Amino acid sequence: MDVRELLARDVTPELYREIRELWKAHSIAEDKRDIAGLIATLTPDCVYEVIGEAGARWEGHAGATQFYLTLLGAFPDIQFDLQQIVIGPQGVCEEAKVTGTHKAKWLSHAPSGTEVEFRVVIFFPWDSRARKFKGERVFAQL
Repeated sequence: MDVRELLARDVTPELYREIRELWKAHSIAEDKRDIAGLIATLTPDCVYEVIGEAGARWEGHAGATQFYLTLLGAFPDIQFDLQQIVIGPQGVCEEAKVTGTHKAKWLSHAPSGTEVEFRVVIFFPWDSRARKFKGERVFAQL
């Protein structure tokens, strides 16, 4: 999609609430480790990407499920401490401090067995037709 089309999207109070509520449902499902609840917030053709990690791309509901199973397996006690959030008709952008015990390999990172802390910025692109998120683009400093 052309960025001019994204910039031209109108925002109404109703649309803002809809996007915010879906993001909240997504976050609550993540906190509860509810994979089905997470997937319910995503389009069938969703894409998950971790920018800067070669091969770190998952497609569709099956890919998103694999992303979460791998992430939650690597950091079973993972916690996201929200620092900033922007919500608009293009989607949601959040910054979070992440903590967790690194128990298994995640992406190119071998498990340390210790508690780690890192920052992430995650963009959840909004699909205005499906009324769901098209996945996540994760920018992480590990």
